[in-house]
Amino acid sequence: MSVFVSEDHASPLPSIKSPSRFLLARLIGLGFFLWLYSLHAQDKAVEPTPPGKIVSPVQARKITIAPNIQDFGAVGDGIADDTAAIQRAVDESLRPLHFPAGTYRITRTIEVRLEKSGPVSITGDGLASLKMEGSGPALRIIGTHHGTADPKSVHAGIWERQRTPMIDGIEIVGQHGEASGIELASTMQATLSRLSIRNVVHAIRLVTRNRNVQISECHLYDNRGVGVFMDGVNLHQINIANSHISYNRQGGIVCRESEIRNLQITGCDIEGNVGDGPLTANLLLDCRRGSVREGTITGCTLQHDHDSLGSANIRMIGASKDNPLMVGTFVIAGNVLSDVKTNIHLKYARGVVIEGNTFWEGFEQNLLAENCSHLVIGPNLFDRNPDQKEVTSKNGVELRECRDCTLTGLHMNDVHAKDAALKLEKCESCNVTSCLIVDSGETLVEFLKCDYCRISGCLFRTPKDSAFTNRVRVTGGSGNIVSDDTRN
Repeated sequence: MSVFVSEDHASPLPSIKSPSRFLLARLIGLGFFLWLYSLHAQDKAVEPTPPGKIVSPVQARKITIAPNIQDFGAVGDGIADDTAAIQRAVDESLRPLHFPAGTYRITRTIEVRLEKSGPVSITGDGLASLKMEGSGPALRIIGTHHGTADPKSVHAGIWERQRTPMIDGIEIVGQHGEASGIELASTMQATLSRLSIRNVVHAIRLVTRNRNVQISECHLYDNRGVGVFMDGVNLHQINIANSHISYNRQGGIVCRESEIRNLQITGCDIEGNVGDGPLTANLLLDCRRGSVREGTITGCTLQHDHDSLGSANIRMIGASKDNPLMVGTFVIAGNVLSDVKTNIHLKYARGVVIEGNTFWEGFEQNLLAENCSHLVIGPNLFDRNPDQKEVTSKNGVELRECRDCTLTGLHMNDVHAKDAALKLEKCESCNVTSCLIVDSGETLVEFLKCDYCRISGCLFRTPKDSAFTNRVRVTGGSGNIVSDDTRN
């Protein structure tokens, strides 16, 4: 008797491939387990991330802290003398020369010689303060660039060792009667930003020779000397922008005995930087020796203080009547000027454009030009600010011994000048046109001993309380023209 066994019910026989599949499955499982374990180990190696903080995988795996001056022994507690430690960091070419938050007491100048140290960046993130308890500048940067701003004159060593020295985010406070802030000598493309410098003699001083200087976002405040002092320097290209330069008792921005081209001053608040004396000013270009040419003063507020003798907001003084080329080729535009003896004073200047400004509270004059030529005094507002209650400022415009000048579009209101709202004395070949002069005294325009000057197309209005007003008074001189289209 034969027995038939169905294939469906037969006992399974092991396949020749079954051991290989079993081993493969075990290897896959082991690999997956090892992968999970590695992830767990990485998670344990990284410190927990605070809630809400996003940390990239690169940051989570490796955090590197750059060395700073504290690694060289500086303490930053305002008590220890950190001078030697900081100078050691400079001499050993710490880059960047970073100051962590703190107050660093120094007793002598920290000197950076770029040829030795290489490129330097001095940073403090706005949290570091240098307390200068010695005489001289807290920081002195010395380069060796003796070329011009032309790239052909900059040798390779300057780019390799001295390029663009930077100082950023630091406060400097003077604690000595002869302490100063920062001094630059023979640098190329120095950049100073986000600094606060106070209670020193000069906040920033440029000497010998510099090229392409940038000063921005700085507070130069309450110093005994000058805010930005160009002192006997040969300098091409300097930009001073977006800074607060105030209460520096020898001037806000001052140039003396220097050779300067391309001076740009933009968007600054410059006020209260005057003392007593004939050359006091918020912005002074003293070119009796030296020259300053090619520049702009735009978008600034310049003001205070009319109580100081001889105070001015902008004062440019050239060499002499016979040498009128030392100061000029400037544009003064879009500024607000007030509360000094003379808002703008030009003497022996040539080629200055003044337009789009607002003037008030010129207690002697709003504008005084002496022995100048080729001035263009365009549309400006000479008004009496209704927010100010004073009534003693004279606010006039006066030109003395000037020639080849154009005055156009002047808007003058409520001028209390002694002789005339607009006075030209001993001037030659000056053209006055399209001006509006209202409610401004007994005489609105005076030509005194002038030759070949002309007034035309102006509109005048007599003060309501005046019995008689001379619209234009001409005394002496020859060849002057008063056009009949000038009307009351």
